[in-house]
Amino acid sequence: MTSFHVETVHLGQFSEGSPRDRAEFVRVLGGSLVDTGFVKVDGHRVTKTRVDAAYRDIEAFFALPEATKRAYLMPGTGGARGFTAFGSEHAKDNPVGDLKEFWHIGQDNPPGGKLEGDFMPNLWPAEVPSFKTNLLGLFTDLEACACTLLEAIALYLGLPQRHLTDMVVGGNSILRLIHYPALKERYIEGGVRASAHEDINLITLLPAATESGLELLDRDGNWHAVDGLEGEIVADAGDMLSRHVNAKIPSTTHRVVNPKSPDTVRYSMPFFCHPRPEVLLDCPAEILAPGERRRFEPITAHDFLMQRLREIGLIK
Repeated sequence: MTSFHVETVHLGQFSEGSPRDRAEFVRVLGGSLVDTGFVKVDGHRVTKTRVDAAYRDIEAFFALPEATKRAYLMPGTGGARGFTAFGSEHAKDNPVGDLKEFWHIGQDNPPGGKLEGDFMPNLWPAEVPSFKTNLLGLFTDLEACACTLLEAIALYLGLPQRHLTDMVVGGNSILRLIHYPALKERYIEGGVRASAHEDINLITLLPAATESGLELLDRDGNWHAVDGLEGEIVADAGDMLSRHVNAKIPSTTHRVVNPKSPDTVRYSMPFFCHPRPEVLLDCPAEILAPGERRRFEPITAHDFLMQRLREIGLIK
């Protein structure tokens, strides 16, 4: 790779543009994901007001006493909902815990709702009254953006436009609210904020974090900073997508490095877009070239997720 560049696409070019605009969007989006595993997205409907409100609520929650936060732990669930304590998660090839704590929000599951029994209910911290409204709103907006991107990715691959999007409708997607504390307070020897890893899911959407630190590994083994500008969403391809499309779009290794100053605090809000648990990850025959073999055995999204959660220490 002689040069490195993560492309920026404007979502309106796909959702509101001419056929030529849409084709160009699909080309640039797919090319950036193939070359780097990442793309930057502008023109979405995730507003600054929405993002700012979410960050205020996240900061308020993580400022609570440790005992208060731990009241929202859900043991035995792999951190699927609620609070996960500092240092609990590690990359699959690194036994040292990451220097972060986080909160998970999934599909909202009210009693009597259509998802009842399929997903565990969300938890909502009573100490931050606006948390539920603000974060569910962000979840909904990010999910809509992800569905549009998946439509364009499907077209890039020569699949029906709804092929990937239909996999995630009512799916097991997660909004992860992450607090990276100041390292002077909670450093673990050998630990980093997020060790080098690939995401589990189909695609990940990341509104701009409050501080820099995100880096990706290019195909030549070099690390590059890839933080989005204010208002941009950074999107990357995960292992589920790569597996389902026979690695035609590879998932890319990335990390969050430790800051130069031990006083720096960082918050981020990645949205992990997952299929429904029963969806089979199995490369469609129509995207295989003549003589091309499937590189992966079929597996359900649920079984693949459980396998990876064991590898990163969130379930035993």
